[in-house]
Amino acid sequence: MGLFTNLKNGLSKTRDNIVSGFNNIFNSFLSIDDDFYDELEETMIMGDIGVSATEAIIDDLKEKVRENRIKEPAECKQLLIDSIKEKMNLGDNAYDFENKKSIVMLIGVNGVGKTTSAGKLAGLLKSKGKKVILSAADTFRAAAIEQLTEWANRTGTDIISQSEGSDPAAVIYDSIAAAKARNADVLICDTAGRLHNKKNLMEELRKIDRIIEREYSDAYRENLIVLDATTGQNALSQLKEFNDVTDITGIILTKMDGTAKGGIAVAIQAEMGIPVKYIGVGEHIEDLMKFDSDTFVNALFDLDIDNAE
Repeated sequence: MGLFTNLKNGLSKTRDNIVSGFNNIFNSFLSIDDDFYDELEETMIMGDIGVSATEAIIDDLKEKVRENRIKEPAECKQLLIDSIKEKMNLGDNAYDFENKKSIVMLIGVNGVGKTTSAGKLAGLLKSKGKKVILSAADTFRAAAIEQLTEWANRTGTDIISQSEGSDPAAVIYDSIAAAKARNADVLICDTAGRLHNKKNLMEELRKIDRIIEREYSDAYRENLIVLDATTGQNALSQLKEFNDVTDITGIILTKMDGTAKGGIAVAIQAEMGIPVKYIGVGEHIEDLMKFDSDTFVNALFDLDIDNAE
């Protein structure tokens, strides 16, 4: 109950932006016609759900309306909710890494919350009884190593680090050796924020990839890109650029509580086929949540808790 309420509160700005628009349309139209669909489409695009995702959801809605012979606009609401849920469904294997020896690498641009997400993810996995090691491979940002050390202390997690300015690939190498020696379940690697147009930093990612392949080839790989939800469609551009350099397996979408652009979660999944696996809705350790399409959409539409279970 607490988690659902927390999520619902975190999505309040997005709800005000998107869902109130939907409700106005459902309540003001007397018939289901092209204007009705156009208004829905405009509301979704304005809410950062994205053109591709919006078109797919509207097409699906039209088909369901035909199949169910629905005449009243108000009756479309549940069908729209169902269509959005289907577009965001992660499938059954999204969190396989939790139950295998795995290495999780967090990547992304500066300021999106990678280090904080690494610490919160460590806490989440520790609460499930997993042995976790944090790797402080962001050796560029002065405060990154101290910040991650603080999270390690808070969560009771081992941390492997070197001095500021060290070779990040060397930190990853040491961390893999420690993960093997200490029989860790999950090794979480924080990396430096990098812009996709900085060639040397992108090359460094490739170097890290090669070390992991060589030294820890039997580990389950999870490459999570951390994206700031407040940047809306720009987050989608970042994802495309990073996906060209390394195989992105999932997304952590941060700062969902500070944005009216939470619709980007739908856009990313529908357009790129890369699942949002975690969302951040606040500063506290419990505010990084596993993504679940049913719970997310129920919270977004402010449905009662019974629908969310």
